[in-house]
Amino acid sequence: MADPGHGKRHVGVVGLAVMGENLALNIERNGFAPAVYNRTAARTEEFLATRGKGKDVQGTFSLEEFAASLERPRRILLMVKAGAPVDAVIEELAPHLEEGDILIDGGNSLFVDTERRSTEVADRGFQFVGMGVSGGEEGALWGPSMMPGGPAEAYEALRPILEAIAAKSEYGPCVTHIGPGGAGHYVKMIHNGIEYGDMQLIAEVSHIMRRALGMTMPAIGDVFERWNTGKLESFLIEISATVAKHIDPDTGKPLVDVILDKAEQKGTGRWTSINSYELGTPIPVIDAAVISRAISSFKPQREYASTILTGPGSDGIKLPQVPDREATIDALEDALYFSKISSYAQGMALLKVASDTYEWNLNFAEIARIWTAGCIIRARLLAPIMDAYTNDPDLANLMFDPFFTGEINASMSHVRTAIHTALDFGIPTPALSAALNYVDAYRSAVLPADLIQGLRDYFGAHTYQRRDKEGTFHTEWMEVETS
Repeated sequence: MADPGHGKRHVGVVGLAVMGENLALNIERNGFAPAVYNRTAARTEEFLATRGKGKDVQGTFSLEEFAASLERPRRILLMVKAGAPVDAVIEELAPHLEEGDILIDGGNSLFVDTERRSTEVADRGFQFVGMGVSGGEEGALWGPSMMPGGPAEAYEALRPILEAIAAKSEYGPCVTHIGPGGAGHYVKMIHNGIEYGDMQLIAEVSHIMRRALGMTMPAIGDVFERWNTGKLESFLIEISATVAKHIDPDTGKPLVDVILDKAEQKGTGRWTSINSYELGTPIPVIDAAVISRAISSFKPQREYASTILTGPGSDGIKLPQVPDREATIDALEDALYFSKISSYAQGMALLKVASDTYEWNLNFAEIARIWTAGCIIRARLLAPIMDAYTNDPDLANLMFDPFFTGEINASMSHVRTAIHTALDFGIPTPALSAALNYVDAYRSAVLPADLIQGLRDYFGAHTYQRRDKEGTFHTEWMEVETS
């Protein structure tokens, strides 16, 4: 991009936590001149004296100075904590902005907040872009996957910068205009939900290897390394191998064995589950992942329950014979692959319903494309997902694509084997089981909802439909005795 002239900067970054710092450095490395501002002046000074030293980065120490340093229309990237801080920064910036200036929220904001802010900012004459950013600290520095939503003209003004700093795959820069309003943050929310599911599935498979096969974490890491050369190739499998094999320098034990088994969450997975209920579209793998993290937080209760509730391996109940290691590992590979397909099918189905409900006109092939590099859920599996939605943009469910139909059918017996092994050893597998149950429910031409409808009509006269004739019906299920 040409020099903006008059000493003006191409883009401004508000917020110098690690993500803000790294994005500013990424912008500068790719030939754009950023200005930075942080509420705490000492943080700005520290950045300029360390990581920003010698870089074409201009530090500013008031929002007035910050806004004045930027070329028009101003492009301002907000890298502040989601929620009230975003609203506060917008209010503080507004007096220093002019019509047509662009505010970009690069945090993990809830999409309904982005919808509200889009309207409020537009009423002031500015443009608002809600942009999901995935890839963590390294991605922000070297190339994230970005999901910007908002006015198309705002995206065009941002496109040169975003395409330059985005991760690159063989399919191009991992950024695209997602859609209007909160569409970008919504797609990032679904991305994070799928991420929750992926991590839970990997953890469950590793737990089967530990408890049913008696494998050490470094040995499990070796399995993950092997899997990462095949159909499960992905960032999360790659780093699972690294994490599993890491030795704690203090104890000499695998570090995972000394990490407390309590998983935290920041809310995006839970938001995904809540929205799925609102839209009536099931995502049971993501739900299972959210619930599993919540259960993990009950550590004292779990430790007590382990002394009073019995199961395989406790209170004289014998464990089954250890199954064949290699055959079980092969089954687990297929089970994980099957479950990832099921989980992606659920996430993409929710995206489709949201696109229709909120009138976003999402491009699902493009969404899969921008996830092929830079983001946490990047995986070999995304290429055939791109193909599926390129071939049929209105695909009702990913499982209906011929490639994925074949893959699910081919691996289904192995996911049953894996879950059966887990049941025999008393190992909880909520996400693996949810993945299979989703597919089993989908492939069932008849479900027991017929009985549920009968029960609802009995106690609440809610009526029901019949299979053999049109219309809505109610039955007097119990004859009233008359004298």
